[in-house]
Amino acid sequence: MQRASGKIDSAWIIVALMIAAVVTGAIAILRLDTTGESGSGLSEAYAFNISRLAAVDPNLILYTEANAPMKTGFRQSRAIALDSGGQMYVAGDRAIRVFSNAGEPEKVIDLAGEPRCLTISDDGKIYVGLGDHVEVLDAQGQRLASWDPLGDEAVLTSIAKHEDSVFVADAGHRVVLHYDTAGTLLTHIGEKDPDKNIPGFVIPSPHFDLAISRDGLLRVVNPGRNRMETYTLEGDLEFWWGDRAVDIKGFCGCCNPVSFAILPDGGFVTAEKGLERVKVYNSDGGFVGVVAGAAQLGKEGQLKICDTPEQCQGGGLDVAAGADGRVYVLDTTGNLIRVLRKKAASQ
Repeated sequence: MQRASGKIDSAWIIVALMIAAVVTGAIAILRLDTTGESGSGLSEAYAFNISRLAAVDPNLILYTEANAPMKTGFRQSRAIALDSGGQMYVAGDRAIRVFSNAGEPEKVIDLAGEPRCLTISDDGKIYVGLGDHVEVLDAQGQRLASWDPLGDEAVLTSIAKHEDSVFVADAGHRVVLHYDTAGTLLTHIGEKDPDKNIPGFVIPSPHFDLAISRDGLLRVVNPGRNRMETYTLEGDLEFWWGDRAVDIKGFCGCCNPVSFAILPDGGFVTAEKGLERVKVYNSDGGFVGVVAGAAQLGKEGQLKICDTPEQCQGGGLDVAAGADGRVYVLDTTGNLIRVLRKKAASQ
């Protein structure tokens, strides 16, 4: 009996401890600050250090805003692209909004799903990533084609068209897909292959951008490695540039840059999230200067360096470059478009 009694007492003790653990966890959840209104909980010294890192030497800022920021009209903006005439196409919610090069709303193209990326071909066709597949629209927004779906894990984050090829970045499968313009999948690019010295893409969050540069090579962000990689159109890795660093010349955090665009001179405009800033590099990857820092982007007080994938799933900036050298920055959380031009020599 005493042993039995002892077993019962032990069981009750275990149950009591379990209840206490559950109650403690519930209290912690109720006290959890999911909005950030109570602050980070970190010391003032840490906040000061982040602010200091975000501060940009004014002498490095080479651009100024060409006009006041424009509202996209979306609850959730996702991507921006320009056509050959300089019109702006912004993807968000379940639509594409088109703006004139002066910033005036032109039209709205409704979509069957939520777009993540888009590009405009020289003939006016719109290629848009919708969920797990690509759709092709004419200039008026009428659907011309819907390509084969890529599965539930697909997350299409960038599209570029070059001659008779279309390249699509799939963050879910961590690969670049090479299609012809009829939607036939030709090959995969960037999959890990030690024999070809291809380490594979590291994609901690759904930010995975690509573009075709003026030299006809495919440029792809490898965000988890904090670098830009260059491939032939056949999929051979040629070279890369970029360093993980919090200083102004490098890319910081778990997964930057989040987006980039090619300038008319072959240089690059890059955008980072967390420690938000937009910068310019030359065609060889050498740092040139800053387009806008956190202050110019209206992001002061919202700084966060992400070191883990869980910290950096949302937010970010998308960028595009005009034929005149202007830089277009889409604030995907503020739902604003900022157009920046190079400063005059006297500024």
